[in-house]
Amino acid sequence: MTVVSGGRTIFCEGKSDSLDYRLINKIVADISGDRCTIIPAGGKFTFSSFVQGYFSRNEMSNQRYIVFRDRDFDAIPTSDIQLLKLETRLGNNFTYLTYRSCIENYLLDAELISSYWTEKYQEKVDNPSSKWGHGKPPDQQTIWKWIETSARTILSYQAVRWALSDLLRKSQAREQLKTTWTGSSGELPESLALKQCQEQAVNLINQFRQALESVTVEAFQTSLNSYQNQFEQEDFWQRKQYLIWFHGKDIQKQMQRQEPNYISLRHFYNWAINQLDINQHLELKELQTKIEQL
Repeated sequence: MTVVSGGRTIFCEGKSDSLDYRLINKIVADISGDRCTIIPAGGKFTFSSFVQGYFSRNEMSNQRYIVFRDRDFDAIPTSDIQLLKLETRLGNNFTYLTYRSCIENYLLDAELISSYWTEKYQEKVDNPSSKWGHGKPPDQQTIWKWIETSARTILSYQAVRWALSDLLRKSQAREQLKTTWTGSSGELPESLALKQCQEQAVNLINQFRQALESVTVEAFQTSLNSYQNQFEQEDFWQRKQYLIWFHGKDIQKQMQRQEPNYISLRHFYNWAINQLDINQHLELKELQTKIEQL
């Protein structure tokens, strides 16, 4: 299929009901000029092939498009809040990454959670037949504590994931060696203790060492020590840096483990993505500008 040039195209992860797709819709809502077409492209590892397949190879240079997806552990956040770039097989075009780990990180906010909880509780008061099964929301300070305590619990697991990602970037072996042994983000291991996480990571490395000499336990250990130290600094927590560095799906999973009787964050996300104020996030405004300039 040959796609006629003229409009602006944004490729994102997931499907048409994903948070990514819905966030892009929100970002382009107030953009004037040529139409914007949002294309959900599924998983991140197939983006290059998907884009090349969507446009004919000979027509790609004439298209105006952006690829936008979660950063995950694919790039280290810069000191300045901004979109991050990832070089791909798409020639001169970059893939733009979220500054925070993933879309969910932008929604893990005590004010948003409190507003949602309050709204649903009031609906229950006004309509006793409502299926809402929770009482009044706790105060925002308690909600922040819920988020932070959950993030602190997964500190060692996140340090291990970042140390593994260092090996991936240096070895050019992302598709062979993963940053987790659980399957994907949001699926936490049974044990979150540093020793057990470290043992699992060493097992992954030992399985891969024969393929690439740059992937060594020693290199992993050096990175792990560095990340563990960084994440243990009190300033890291006072500035809520965990909302940037730790994966939102992992925090979410631990939050539900920690308080299983609290609200479902999956249902909350579906509400919160429509409430998110992109003006509060420099990188999301930057993405809006880049789309306007296509």
